[in-house]
Amino acid sequence: MSLVSVVGSTGRQGLAQIRQLAASGRKVRALSRSETPDLGGSNAADEARVFDLYDEATWVPAFEGSDAVFYTHPLQAREDRATLTGRVAAAAKEAGVERFVWNTSSWIPNRPGEPFTYGNNTTAINSIFRSGIPATIFGSVLFMDNLLTNWARPFIVHENRYVYAHKPHLQANWISLDDVGKCMTAALDRPDMEGTWMNIGGPERLKPTDVTAILSRVFGREIKYDPCTPEEFGDLLVEALGDSMPAEARKDFSAGIAAFYHYNNDSPTRPFEVNFEYQQECLPEVEFETMEEWAARQDWSDEAHRPSAG
Repeated sequence: MSLVSVVGSTGRQGLAQIRQLAASGRKVRALSRSETPDLGGSNAADEARVFDLYDEATWVPAFEGSDAVFYTHPLQAREDRATLTGRVAAAAKEAGVERFVWNTSSWIPNRPGEPFTYGNNTTAINSIFRSGIPATIFGSVLFMDNLLTNWARPFIVHENRYVYAHKPHLQANWISLDDVGKCMTAALDRPDMEGTWMNIGGPERLKPTDVTAILSRVFGREIKYDPCTPEEFGDLLVEALGDSMPAEARKDFSAGIAAFYHYNNDSPTRPFEVNFEYQQECLPEVEFETMEEWAARQDWSDEAHRPSAG
């Protein structure tokens, strides 16, 4: 496949997808609400077109001529996930796209138990498949790159604190966004992955104290684990989103994030864990990095390019 359109190209996820597509030799079309998207100085995208999730008239024109579409649903549109994603996939099919690859940015329920808001992923996947477009979906359970955002990085860099709403017992297979992009790109060469979905995570299952030990080694100084409550974490995300979060939506968004992390901390479904051995068997062409490898190659400075929310 020669041309891949990336929805959400200016965010951390889209930028990583563009990097990995370009590294594979594919042409990339950056899609965003702007005709001149801010790609942080990257020249990896070959062209750009306007795509507005809340203006359906932009969808088919944005996709036309693409062999594949990489889709990322915006964090702030969590409740629209189940309906909008299927409609976007249908628009891609109408435009003649040959493969639709969606990174859900969260766990896809794959075991018994209350799915909470993760159930929206299942509904959206069904909508994608019913649209008739050949599709592959990845449920990436937790991003290493979250640590670079404005709700996490300043505490680490300036206060030597790892502030997150994870209880001490919570284990997670953190995955880098570049590795997510590698999985999505690899799927384009895998006809056997049409009509499939799978959860993906990194090679290590880490507790919060494991994360601080890694960060301490990378920074050469002690980083302490300083958990916040889910309610405090929701407020941190709202603050990080800044003006991009409408004032009238902030209270409900914060409460939704708090409820989400109460579930993540205590649910027997363990939505931050994956069977990495099985994952690697399914994707042997992808070499997954550890958190220490990822952290050591990041620009943690205040001057680095920061997408929305950091």
